[in-house]
Amino acid sequence: MNRNAGQAQIDRRNIPANAVESQWKAPDGHAIRRIDWPEAAAEGGAPRGSILFMPGRGDAYEKYLETLEEWHRAGWRVTAADWRGQAGSGRLGKDPVTGHVSDFSVWIDDIADFWSEWKAATPGPHVIAGHSMGGHLVLRATAEHRIDPDAVVLSAPMLGFYGSHLPVSIMHRAAKIMARLGDPARPAWKWSEKPGEMPIGRIDLLTHDKDRYEDELWWRDRRSELVMGPGSWRWVERSYASMRGLDRAGVLEAVAQPVLLIGTANDKLIDMRAIERAAGRLPHGELVSFGKEAHHEILREVDAVRGRATAAILEFLDRVAPQETPQAASTD
Repeated sequence: MNRNAGQAQIDRRNIPANAVESQWKAPDGHAIRRIDWPEAAAEGGAPRGSILFMPGRGDAYEKYLETLEEWHRAGWRVTAADWRGQAGSGRLGKDPVTGHVSDFSVWIDDIADFWSEWKAATPGPHVIAGHSMGGHLVLRATAEHRIDPDAVVLSAPMLGFYGSHLPVSIMHRAAKIMARLGDPARPAWKWSEKPGEMPIGRIDLLTHDKDRYEDELWWRDRRSELVMGPGSWRWVERSYASMRGLDRAGVLEAVAQPVLLIGTANDKLIDMRAIERAAGRLPHGELVSFGKEAHHEILREVDAVRGRATAAILEFLDRVAPQETPQAASTD
């Protein structure tokens, strides 16, 4: 069912009139950018609940305005935010292009603090969603009991890297060596001949939809702070460390929340096999799989693909995180 039938078309290149951009201050004072749809009510006047969305590495919430606005129109109170050190939330490295972090625990601490404040200020049920690296961090924060969502949605979560034929332990060891051989904040891979210029063929890794791909370029042209290129060698090494930690026996098995994972066998960035294994290990894990019709950014794919994905998300949430009613919320 199309819940947005009859509503105005979503302009992906404008901040919606009912959304508010602001900053959240982490406990250490670091300013992190956020966007909120502060008012959301379903047809009967009661809010459907609240969704917090966290984007991937090098991402910005501008890329997902279409999906966020759709969730809002479905009755949800919606929030999205940057990760510290990317998009409009500063940098942690030595230049404005390389994505650097000393350890993923920095981001886990941020999401835990943000979640605590956000949950207290918004109606339930409370859902968290994440894409790629954001999906990894969301799942890790849930598994470590740093956040307590009612349901979790993961789009192409970064649970393994694509294309490695060696054991993860060996790849992690190699990344440690590379981080020690020079400045760990230096770029781990070449991006393009000109810093800030998109590499040729990048679209073929992300989406089949040329218009949605160009939305990102449009936003980067107008908001230069969104431009980010390669990750640092420390980011690579810490990625392996964090993925290995999440993969330890018993970690995913202890996640009590319902988790929807969405992935594609055509992903050339993230290992779909790792996503499938995680779905099987999570006690309440569900998997929606795509094939050659989808690249990595499933929520920014052609209409037929993203339509199936967004419908699956709303169906999943209706089933596992139903709308609270005054009777259900009452203590009588």
